[in-house]
Amino acid sequence: MSEVNRLELAPGYSISRVINGCWQLSPDHGGGPGSEKDVLRTFAELVDHGFTTFDCADIYSGTEEILGKFRRTLADPDCVEIHTKFVPDKRSLHELTNEKIDAALDRSLKRLGVEQIDLVQYHWWDYEVTGLDRLTERLLHAQKAGKINLLGVTNFNTRRLRKLRDSGAAIVTMQTQYSLLDRRPEYQVIECCVEKNIGLLAYGVLAGGFLTDTYLGRESPATMNRSLQKYRLIIDEIGGWAELRRLLKCLRGIADKHRTTVDAIAARWALDQPAVAAIILGIGSRSRAKRNIALAQLQLDNEDRQKIATHLRTQAIPAGDTYDLERDANGPHAAIIKMNLQGIE
Repeated sequence: MSEVNRLELAPGYSISRVINGCWQLSPDHGGGPGSEKDVLRTFAELVDHGFTTFDCADIYSGTEEILGKFRRTLADPDCVEIHTKFVPDKRSLHELTNEKIDAALDRSLKRLGVEQIDLVQYHWWDYEVTGLDRLTERLLHAQKAGKINLLGVTNFNTRRLRKLRDSGAAIVTMQTQYSLLDRRPEYQVIECCVEKNIGLLAYGVLAGGFLTDTYLGRESPATMNRSLQKYRLIIDEIGGWAELRRLLKCLRGIADKHRTTVDAIAARWALDQPAVAAIILGIGSRSRAKRNIALAQLQLDNEDRQKIATHLRTQAIPAGDTYDLERDANGPHAAIIKMNLQGIE
């Protein structure tokens, strides 16, 4: 197993700073390896190279089950860290009971084939609907009962994140979108995470592939899956396609200097930001193991950082706190998000 950068989230619990994101293995998210056999082979290669931390969710269809199957293939199943999420349906937030919360956790435990989940990250669609306090209390209860090791949240705004920590809830991570295109965490969330010692787990650092050499000098794609649509809307928020092309040109110049790729520069930038504990990179159709090793070894120097900072001074940041745009029921961002994927009875 190769030596890779790791970070301790809590005493005795460390993660690889590049996390294997499994959302692409679920429908409508671009697709991963072509077969279950290929998925298991990709997982094994990543672990062999030291990338032992995986991110999934109860609403990413089939991901908890495949990770559970993968654990059973390992001589030491506890050599991997698996983070999942609890994402209740928006339409039934007001109906969420302790029994339904318990059932959702038990389902994830069964799918993963574990007695304790390493990290549960929970989400709440609408702060106007009561029930978030109940969910937090029940998850804390499950943690005390040993079903959960650590607790985190996903896509919370700063006020709610701060309120949670001030209430005494031991929230150790905040997963949110953060990239050279989407710098909303820089408004307030990063400062809060630093102050409260919360590790930021950044997803979307390559914006679904827009922050790669693939789109250098190209026009916007005519057809897009939901994942690409999501990030294309963020590009509109920073000024449109011309702004993306300008950013890619800047990154390509830095990549040439280091003899690497645009995505490596974009990912390294995100890894180097304050409060960022780890970045989540999608599994994709081919293993990222060797590219992840190269990313771990890549170091941006002062000249590189200054070039990027100079560029970003003239690039707009999407409006609002983290996930505010996506919570606007009348806006284009919310229109492409599926918010009712549980169907817990």
